[in-house]
Amino acid sequence: MTMSPTLGARTSPLSTRRRWTLLVTVGTGLLLITLDNSILYTALPTLTRELDASWTESLWIINAYPLVMTGLLLGAGTLGDRFGHRLMFLSGLVVFGLASLMAATAPTPEVLIAARGLLAVGAAAMMPATLALIRVAFVNERERNIAISVWGSLSVVGGALGPIVGGALLERFAWGSIFLINVPVVLLALIVGVAVAPENEPHPGTRWDFISSVQALVTLVGLVVLIKEVVKIDRSGTVLLGAALATVLGWWFFVRRQRRLPFPLLDLSIFRNAAFASGVLAAAFAMFAMGGLQLATTQRFQLVVGFTPLESGLLVAAVAIGSLPSSILGGAFLHVVGLRLLIGGGLGVGAVGVAWTLVGVQHGMGWLLGGLFVTGLGLGSAMSVASTAIIGNVPARRAGMASSVEEVSYEFGSLAAVALLGSLLTTVYTLTIRPPDGAPAEVSRSLTDALAAPGSGPEVLDAAITAFGNSYSVVMVVCAGVLAIGAIVTTVLLRAYGPGSASSAYGSGH
Repeated sequence: MTMSPTLGARTSPLSTRRRWTLLVTVGTGLLLITLDNSILYTALPTLTRELDASWTESLWIINAYPLVMTGLLLGAGTLGDRFGHRLMFLSGLVVFGLASLMAATAPTPEVLIAARGLLAVGAAAMMPATLALIRVAFVNERERNIAISVWGSLSVVGGALGPIVGGALLERFAWGSIFLINVPVVLLALIVGVAVAPENEPHPGTRWDFISSVQALVTLVGLVVLIKEVVKIDRSGTVLLGAALATVLGWWFFVRRQRRLPFPLLDLSIFRNAAFASGVLAAAFAMFAMGGLQLATTQRFQLVVGFTPLESGLLVAAVAIGSLPSSILGGAFLHVVGLRLLIGGGLGVGAVGVAWTLVGVQHGMGWLLGGLFVTGLGLGSAMSVASTAIIGNVPARRAGMASSVEEVSYEFGSLAAVALLGSLLTTVYTLTIRPPDGAPAEVSRSLTDALAAPGSGPEVLDAAITAFGNSYSVVMVVCAGVLAIGAIVTTVLLRAYGPGSASSAYGSGH
C-alpha cells in the first residue's frame, strides 16, 4: 500500500488556479444535489397542505429523488468512464436545471413526484463526475486528500443546509422557490464548468450495460417498498411478497450478470479492499443517521413546538456547524491519524451525539444544540475521509465506477432513512396514541391530521403530541444504534489502517 515518493509527488497537468476553481465548480454541483435531498424536510408540511398531498404522497415526493438517483448512479459512473466525466457533469447540470423548472411549477403531487425523478436523472449524471473529476485533476495524494475532504464536507453541509434554505425561502416566497433557486446556480456552474473542466478523456473500451442498470433499479425499488410495507400497520401480504421477490431476484440476477460481464457495471472484487468497503459503509450509515435526525427533528419542532420552517432549519444547522472543522481537519491529518480513528471513531462520536440529542430534547435548547453539534463533529470526520478511502483505492480509469458506488451509498443511506424512519414515525404514532372518547378518527393517522382535524380539543392534541414524542424517541434510538454498529464494524475492518498507514492503494494516480 506504500506509494512511490516520486509518483506521489507528481503535480496535476492543470494549473493550480484551474484545478481549485474546478473543485469549487464541482462542489457547487454537489451542493445542489445534496441540498435537494434535504430541502424538503422543512417544506414538507407546506407542500402537503398546498398540494393537498397524503402522507404517503409526501414521502414519495421526498423518496423519488434518492430512489431514482440510486438506481441510475452505477450506470452513470460507468458512462462517465466511457464518454468522459466532463460531458456527464455538464449534461447533468442542464437536465437538473430543466427539471427544477418543472418541479417549481408542478400543479399536483403526481407531477412533482415525476419532476423529482427527472431531477434525479440530472443528479445521477453529475454526481459521480464531481468526484471523478477531482480524482483526475488532483494527482498529488496529499493535495487530493484535502480536495476530497472539501468535497466530503460539502456533502454534509449541503444536507444540513437544505432545511435552512427551504425554511428561509418559504418565509418570503411560494413553495416553488425551493426549486427555482437551483436555476441561476446551474447556469453559473455551467459557464464556469465549460471553462475549467479538464478535456473529455473517454475510455471507449468501457461498456455500459443497460440490463444491469435495470436490475439494480428493480432491486432498489423492491427494497424501498419492502421497508415501507414492513413497518406499516395495515401491511399487504401481496405487496410484501412482491417487493421481497423483486429485491431478492433483482439482486441475484444483478450479481450473476456482473460476474459474467467482461466490463461489469460494478466490479464486486473491489469490496475485498477493507478501506474501500469501510468507506462505503461509513457513508451509508452516516447519511442514514443524518437523514433520520433531520427529518424527525424538523417535523417535531414545526408540528409540536410551533417553529417556522426557517427556525427548524436553523436548529438542525448545528449538525453542519459541527461537521465543518472535523471534515476539513480529517482530510488534512489523514496521513497522520489514519482511517480507523477518523471513520470508526467518527461514527462512534456521532452515535453519542444522537443519544445526547434525544436526552437534550427533554432538558432544554442548549442541551439539544450540544447533541446536534457533537453529531456533526463525528459524522463530518467519518464522511470526509470515507470519500478518500473509496476513491483512493481504485485505479484512475475506474474512478467513475468508484465515485458512483460512493454516491449509491450516500443516496441509499438517505433513501433508507426516509423509507424506514419516515414510515416508523407514523407507525409508532398510530400504535401508541390514546385519543379520548369521541375524538375524530383521523387523529389516529398522524400528528398532521390531528392538528388539522375539526374538533381537536386540548385532550386530543395532548394525546397526539405524546404519541409523536414516542415516535421521535424510537427514530432517534434507531439512528444512534445504526451509528454504533457502523463504528464497530468499520473499526474492525480498518484494524490495519491506524496512524501513519497508507490510506490509498492508488495514490499515484495509476
